[in-house]
Amino acid sequence: MATLVTKVQSWWRKTFSAPTTDEISTPYKAWRNHFLWQRLHLWLWLALICLLSFTLRDIYDLFFPSQEFEKLPEVLTTEHLVINITMLLSILICFALHKTKLGRHHPDLLFLGSSWSISLATQLFATVRGFAVPDTIGWSLLFLSQAILMPVCWILHLLTQVSVLIYYFGVNTALGLKTPIADHPEIYNVTFILYIFWFCTICDIGVYLYDRLQRSEFYARQELESAYQKLKVAEAKYRSIFENAVEGIFQSSPNGRYITANPALARIYGYSLVEDVTANFTDIEQLYVDPNRRAEFVRLMEKYGSVSEFESQIYRRDGSIIWISEKAYAVRDEHLKLLYYEGLIEDITQRKQTEEELRVFFHAVSHDLRNPVLGSLMVLKNLLAHPEENISISRSILERMIQSSDRQLNLINSLMSAHLNEMQGVILQRQPVKLLAVVEAAIADLEPLLAQNQAKLTNLVSADLPLVNADPTQLWRVFSNLIVNALKHNPPELLLIINATRKDDKIYCTVSDNGVGISQQQSDRLFDLYFRGASIRNSVGLGLGLYLCKQIIHAHGGEIGVNSALNAGATFWFTLPIS
Repeated sequence: MATLVTKVQSWWRKTFSAPTTDEISTPYKAWRNHFLWQRLHLWLWLALICLLSFTLRDIYDLFFPSQEFEKLPEVLTTEHLVINITMLLSILICFALHKTKLGRHHPDLLFLGSSWSISLATQLFATVRGFAVPDTIGWSLLFLSQAILMPVCWILHLLTQVSVLIYYFGVNTALGLKTPIADHPEIYNVTFILYIFWFCTICDIGVYLYDRLQRSEFYARQELESAYQKLKVAEAKYRSIFENAVEGIFQSSPNGRYITANPALARIYGYSLVEDVTANFTDIEQLYVDPNRRAEFVRLMEKYGSVSEFESQIYRRDGSIIWISEKAYAVRDEHLKLLYYEGLIEDITQRKQTEEELRVFFHAVSHDLRNPVLGSLMVLKNLLAHPEENISISRSILERMIQSSDRQLNLINSLMSAHLNEMQGVILQRQPVKLLAVVEAAIADLEPLLAQNQAKLTNLVSADLPLVNADPTQLWRVFSNLIVNALKHNPPELLLIINATRKDDKIYCTVSDNGVGISQQQSDRLFDLYFRGASIRNSVGLGLGLYLCKQIIHAHGGEIGVNSALNAGATFWFTLPIS
C-alpha cells in the first residue's frame, strides 16, 4: 500500500508540479505569447462563424417559428437575436484590437476580453431583465473551443471560467434572481454544478498538460538548435582546416581513384579546382614516375595498415616532376573490410633540393677545406724528412702556413655562421648605432688587405646621419664582406666609394667600385647560398659572404641588392630602418 501511495505521489509531482522560474524563461514566454496571438486569430474567426450561425437561426425563427423554442419562455426567444448581435460586435472589436500593438504584445488581455464579451453578455442582459440564465451550451462551447485552439497558460482559462461562474452564482444569488424556466426556477442544482465543475476541470487539466508538453518540446528544440549551431561551427572550423591546410588531404579508393581532395592537393598536382583531381585521376598509379610505387604503397598498407614518409616522384599536370611525401592509413569497417585510404600529402621538392645542395656543400667542404690542410701537411712532412735535428724554417714557409691556417679559419667561421643562420635565423643585439663609426671600424680592420691590393677607398658617410636600431657587429660584417668581395673579384688598384644617405624613413647605403662589373645572369643569383662568381681571383671560398649579408640585412628589416653591368663597375646597396 505504501509503495502504491509513493508511486501516485511521484506521478502527481511529475505531472502537476508547478514549473520553476527557470523553466518558464523569457524565450518560452515570448514563444507562448506569439502562439496565443496566432491561435486567438483562428479562435476569433471560429467564434464569429459560430455566432453568425446562431444569429441566422434566430432571424429564421422570427419569420418561421420552430417547435424547439415553443417550450422556452418568451423572454429568452425575443432576446436571443439582440444578444447574438451584441456578441458579434464585440468579436469584431476584438478583431480590430488583434491587429494593434496592444493585441500583439498582450494577447492574454485580448483573450480575457474576448472570452468575457461572449460569456458575460448573456448574463448582463438577463440581469437587466431580472432573471438568471444558466447558459450551459454557450459555456461548454466557449471553454472547450478555447482549450482546444489555445491550449497554453491554463491560468487564463481558469480565470475566464471562475469569473463567469462567480458572476452567475454570486450576482444572481445576491439579487435573488431565478431562472425563467417554470420547472427549474433555481439557479443551480447538484447535477449542473458537477457538470460545470468537471467540464472546466477537464479543460484546464488538458491545457496544463499541453502547456507542459509544449514547454518541454520548446526547450528540446532550443537544445537541438544549439547543438546544430555548434555542429555547424565545428563543421565550418574543420572545413576551414580542410580547405586551408598547407598539406594535401585525400581519400582514395582501393582501386586507385581519389574520392575526396582538398585545394592544397589540387595545387600540389598543378590543378586549380579540386574537381579536376577527383575527375582526372582514374588510376593513381599513372601519377608516379615509378609505376611500382603505387603497388608498394598498397603492399605496405596491407602489411602495416599505415604508411609514413612514403616519398615518391610524381608528374604534375604540366608534366614537371616533383617529390611528395605521403602519410596515410587504411580505413576499414567493423568487419575489417577495406573501405578507403585516407591521409596527407606534402610537397617536399624544396627539401629534396636542399638535400642536394647539402651534398654540394659537403663536396665543397671536402674540396675547399681539404686542399689547405693537405698543403700544410706536405710542408710539415717535408720538414720532418730532413735528418738534422735542428730544422730551420724560412720566413716564406711560415707565412704560407699562416695564410693557409687563416683561410681555413675564415672558411670554418663562415660555414658555422651560415649553418646557424639557416637553423635559427640571424640573432641581433640591437642598439642605437652611428653608421659612420661602423664603417670606419670596418675600413680600419681591412687596411692591410686594401694596401695589399693597392686599392683606394673613399668614405663619404656623414656623421650627421640619424641613428639606426641595429647590431653593430653584424653591420660591420656586412660592410667588411662587401669590401672584401669587391677586392676578390677585381684587379688591383680598385677605386671604392662607401656612401650613406637618408631616404624617407630609411638609410640607403652603397659600396661602389669601378671594377669589371657583373653580368645580369650573375646578379640574379649573387646572393644565393654557395654561389661564387666566375671572375674571383682567389679560388678559396664557399660563396657565403653575400648570402650572409642578405640574411643580416633582412633580419634588420631592410633590403639588399646590386646595380651593375659588365665593364661598368658595381654598386652594392642596402637599406636600414631609421631608429
